[in-house]
Amino acid sequence: MAIVVNIDVMLARRKMSSLELAEKIGITPSNLSILKTGKAKAIRVSTMDALCRALDCQPGDILEYRRM
Repeated sequence: MAIVVNIDVMLARRKMSSLELAEKIGITPSNLSILKTGKAKAIRVSTMDALCRALDCQPGDILEYRRM
């Protein structure tokens, strides 16, 4: 897939655990895992908003396009 999800990078930069992030944004740890691994087929704008608020970042910090 050409879209890379950098949630792990942002978690490391913020020194935050996946569980803590899941609780902050109101999703289950398993759904966060699906997002982190790039297995999600879609992401709600409201979820992206919550991620950006919790991680204090821009959507482009989380999603990256890489030409294959």
